[in-house]
Amino acid sequence: MNGLRVAALMAATMTTGLVAGVYGIYANAFMPGLATTDDKTFVSAFQAVDRAIVNPLFLGLGFVGALLFTLLAGAVSLKEKALPWIAIAFALYLVSMIVTVAVNVPMNDALKAAGDPGSIDVAAVRAAFDESKWRTFNLVRTVLATVSFGFLGWALYLTGKSAAQP
Repeated sequence: MNGLRVAALMAATMTTGLVAGVYGIYANAFMPGLATTDDKTFVSAFQAVDRAIVNPLFLGLGFVGALLFTLLAGAVSLKEKALPWIAIAFALYLVSMIVTVAVNVPMNDALKAAGDPGSIDVAAVRAAFDESKWRTFNLVRTVLATVSFGFLGWALYLTGKSAAQP
């Protein structure tokens, strides 16, 4: 059982860190970079990146996997000192998923649904997108996922510490 507990906790930590990193890259590089572009470039690039990130590897293993691995880690750690940290990490990551699904994804989908940037009013589409709102909620989910990652790291430390004690 110890092997499964450690493996589940490592998988939860790694996938949560992956997702937190993706959100962080959007916050620190992608969106600030796009903010400096013209409307057509913004709409084209955002649509292309959003289509690319919606893939089984990221969505299944990363986005959903982080939650499922954290749930598994908690389920196999019910009598462990790490459980409260895993539970808090799970709750924080779940909230980050809710923010993503309730705010960021609908905004992404609306931008993609606007159509081909070569045949639409890209200035109107960009204005309707509301970059400020998207960035604000991305920052919220970045913080939530990053803190979740930190708590899972602490849970890993506690799990290793308890395994090392006789």
